[in-house]
Amino acid sequence: MSTALLELRNAVRPFLENLTAGDCALVAVSGGADSLALAYALIKEAPDLAINLIAITVDHQLQSSSADQAARVQVELKAMGYQEVIIEKVTVAEKSGLEADARAARYAALDAIAHAYGATQIFLGHTRDDQAETVLLGLARGSGTRSLSGMAVINGRYARPFLQLTREQIVQACQEAKLNPWNDPHNENAKFSRVRVRNSVLPVMESEIGPGIAAALARSAVILRDDADALDEMAKAVISRVDLKDLDCAALTELPRAIRSRVLRAAIYAAGAPNGSLSADHLLAVESMVTSWHGQGEASLPGGVKVARISGRLSLLARP
Repeated sequence: MSTALLELRNAVRPFLENLTAGDCALVAVSGGADSLALAYALIKEAPDLAINLIAITVDHQLQSSSADQAARVQVELKAMGYQEVIIEKVTVAEKSGLEADARAARYAALDAIAHAYGATQIFLGHTRDDQAETVLLGLARGSGTRSLSGMAVINGRYARPFLQLTREQIVQACQEAKLNPWNDPHNENAKFSRVRVRNSVLPVMESEIGPGIAAALARSAVILRDDADALDEMAKAVISRVDLKDLDCAALTELPRAIRSRVLRAAIYAAGAPNGSLSADHLLAVESMVTSWHGQGEASLPGGVKVARISGRLSLLARP
């Protein structure tokens, strides 16, 4: 077995070993190199551990040939050894942008299938390069430590075994295994921010700053995730003993800003703001009511949430 293929199988084995014989696990496969290599490594390792693998390919119906591509992925996966390959069609309702809405539709479909089959794990093929791109996109948003911490190796039932492997390693393994990855045209469309980061920003950084930028960004993500997890736990302790609809500004002022911002964010989401909708500017407006009060009016936030300071307390209400 070649080194590249061994790296793939070594990457997935610990995740499978953490499951119990007889467990059902899903693997999401777009047909691209990363997910196809993941499906290959899993099907080589899972049978010895008696793990029931089901492959899912999500047809977002965003391209005229998407159904044909999904069918090709299904054929390749069955040839690889998968007994069950599900093609799941989804409708992408463009609200927040095509990338975000396609991702939301995809994850909703995976969650629904996992629930229907009682799957304990959903495997995703993100690589170290994807992690570096995610960190840079988080930096551009300016939305804090959690955003810069990138993708988690394990997040609930989702697992990403390839976060320490490079896209180059994956492509080499696909060649050696004689797999036939699909090149999604969206991956070359510069209207998508991730594509611009991948094809323009990271190469310039590698050229001008030096090689190893992607690896450094991925390492930073691990460190920042540890920090964010610790701060989240501290914030949870505060949240557990306060009324998020009626917060004492004096008590909030005593908190470190990193903790206070998490309490405020939790309060705003609890009041009805859609998850993930808050920007740094949204939070800054509420923060100023606590630490820089000079009689400013209520803040209007996503989801119709209104925040006002009344008699030294923050009142949070959701209004139509």
